[in-house]
Amino acid sequence: MSVDFSRNVQERPDPVKADVKGNIPGWLQGTLLRNGPGLFSVGETSYNHWFDGMAIMNGFTFKDGEMTHQSRYLRSDTYKSNMDANRIVVSEMGTMAYPDPSKNFIVKVITFLNHTVPDFTDNGASNFIKYGDSYFATSETNYIRKIDPVTLETQDKVDHRKYLPVNLASSHPHYDKEGNAYNIGTSIAEKGKTKYMLFKVPAASEKDKGKDVPALKHAQVICTIPCRSLLTPSYYHSFGMTENYIIFIELPFKLDIIKMATAYMRGLTWASCLKFCPEENTLIHLIDRKTGKEFEVKYYTGAMVVYHHVNAFEDDGHVVFDVIAYNDNSLYEMFYLNKLKEKKMYPKSSYRRFALPIRSEKDIAVGEDLVKLKYTKASAVKEKEGKFMCQSEVLCEDLELPRINYDINGKKHQFVYGNYVEETAEMVAKFDTENKEMVFWREDKCWPSEPVFVPRPNGESEDDGVVLSSVVNCNPGQSGFLLILDAKTFKEIARAYVNGELHKDMHGYFVPLGS
Repeated sequence: MSVDFSRNVQERPDPVKADVKGNIPGWLQGTLLRNGPGLFSVGETSYNHWFDGMAIMNGFTFKDGEMTHQSRYLRSDTYKSNMDANRIVVSEMGTMAYPDPSKNFIVKVITFLNHTVPDFTDNGASNFIKYGDSYFATSETNYIRKIDPVTLETQDKVDHRKYLPVNLASSHPHYDKEGNAYNIGTSIAEKGKTKYMLFKVPAASEKDKGKDVPALKHAQVICTIPCRSLLTPSYYHSFGMTENYIIFIELPFKLDIIKMATAYMRGLTWASCLKFCPEENTLIHLIDRKTGKEFEVKYYTGAMVVYHHVNAFEDDGHVVFDVIAYNDNSLYEMFYLNKLKEKKMYPKSSYRRFALPIRSEKDIAVGEDLVKLKYTKASAVKEKEGKFMCQSEVLCEDLELPRINYDINGKKHQFVYGNYVEETAEMVAKFDTENKEMVFWREDKCWPSEPVFVPRPNGESEDDGVVLSSVVNCNPGQSGFLLILDAKTFKEIARAYVNGELHKDMHGYFVPLGS
């Protein structure tokens, strides 16, 4: 890999006009926010894992055919504590922080207690989410940080636990047409039970507009799902949603709570408490969005690890959902900084389509496949009353960071945009799920980020719009740039050089002008 993942990034808080080559569509008005780790060493201390780096936010703002760029570090409590101490003093998932040896005994005792019952980081370096009218930088802990999407300034620290008993929360919520947000969190040993909690954050009401009312204050629990095992909840990064259902995959990739509580004293990281159990099946939960009741049938499939859902939809008595899946947890392991320097290839991913029959199973014989959709080879075989073993259809391989036209989220889609990672992540791709064809954009020594689709106002087709990707340019003397592709043809229509370097990041969110 030619990108230096461990290099500290310099922030550029003042907007700088980009040098545009080509023509940016006049209708493209708004800001692409991107988030990811950018600071990997403080003083003489360094993070172990790329995901642990302190969050830096980038804003690419489009207006009247021009673009400006700016970036700021998230001024989280984690950032401030680390900077004040000139060393890493707040632990992250793959890096355990220990107090300065010169600190007194009381400080060391407090540090120990904070790691026995972990108070997690507020270093939201994964994504942006919208609750109500507010935007937040987020990772997967209970903390999120409100940000100004125009200036990228850090604002309030918000704790999910003040409103919902969740210790962890997904950084990939879903949104409906009314602006309501849906998310999932893990409640660890709350009232003696460990469970997953699906919740809804309503859109901002008219009476709350213009007021400083936390959106989470109105959060509503849709349902709770008991963990299969009390002290080893499943890891998850995203989930699926259709018009009527929520799909949650309980993976055999688990967090051992007991080991986590004792990791600090044993000199281990919290990430070491994650364990993949290949001998166990994956359990697929199907929940009715309106009633909050879980479907009585239990759906299983083989062991796998899923980070990203693509989309889900309903069709003729089935719930169909697409995911990017791996056979083990080697993707997380690959992003330890010492391993990134070894320039290893990406683990093999597969784009898998599952189909869950939701018709009555009465009078269905054991061993019968209930999937009747002609366009998929996915199956769901009845093993016994109330239990189905599902097999996916693999639509393609080596695609990651999938995005769709979110206007059709929850409906049947045809096109998916993502990074193609056969050997490296040097390509963005458009995949046609119907004819199984893929087209690419690539340029030598250029590393494009997760592609984000932005629909053209009043567009006439699913792929009527543009695809945006920030590109790390490793060609000597050349600037990083924001790539703009025609989503229909997947041809470049413009690029905007930012007159500086860009860096690898994780996820992005497009904020339309005036929203």
